Amino acid sequence: MRDIFEDIFEGEPTDPVAAVRRSARVALRARFYKEVSLAQGEGGFGLLLDGRPVKTPARRALAAPCQALAEVLAAEWRAQVDHVDPARMPLTRLANTIVDGVADAAEPVAAEIANYLACDLVFYRASEPEGLVTRQAQAWNPLLAFAREEFGARFMLAEGLMFVAQPPAALAAVHAAIPREPSNATDIWRLGALHSITTLTGSALIALALLHGRLSPAAAWAAAHVDEDWNMEFWGRDTLALERQALRFHAFEAACAVLRLL
Repeated sequence: MRDIFEDIFEGEPTDPVAAVRRSARVALRARFYKEVSLAQGEGGFGLLLDGRPVKTPARRALAAPCQALAEVLAAEWRAQVDHVDPARMPLTRLANTIVDGVADAAEPVAAEIANYLACDLVFYRASEPEGLVTRQAQAWNPLLAFAREEFGARFMLAEGLMFVAQPPAALAAVHAAIPREPSNATDIWRLGALHSITTLTGSALIALALLHGRLSPAAAWAAAHVDEDWNMEFWGRDTLALERQALRFHAFEAACAVLRLL
């Protein structure tokens, strides 16, 4: 069963759009198990298929640090009917990434989040039209206030795409707040979820505001798409863009579930 699992998920793209495209090209495996269950062990709550532990592509135990999160992971596997489709299993893809990739690279992953912070989406504002300027301010100014209140970090704003260097003290203050203790499984899962949300939204501040309960998932997703939603209202709805956004939203939901359940 481990070999079958590896064959399904090994090399599976972490980007949800790429994952769906890949699944459309590759013949899906038939569902090869009847029962999905959990077992508590040293690594947390592990996933069992027909009573046997599941391994990640790197042959590590697919286990979550808390039962509530493991139950959601198990629900993804129970939801597979005739075939196992990795593109429709966003939490499993994220779990594989965390267990195989984030656990041994906490500092580099935290540094990558901090790199996003240096050119965060919310720092770059439109100069016009007035309606978009107002929407950006309404969605993003509370995130700047959050950074000041929570981390003592004050960031600079810019108009358009011209790069603005952020104060090193502000970057360092927020970087220090990113959870990344290698021996703490909860920290590692939060770090993996934060990284996923950061890359999906283009904003480390949005991800951190979610972690600290300052934004709901719906508000965070809306804040990440202020410009895109404005353009669609002005120029019309882009069906392909909406489909890509929906696929990425499923991955976003999985990362938010990790933060919520931990």
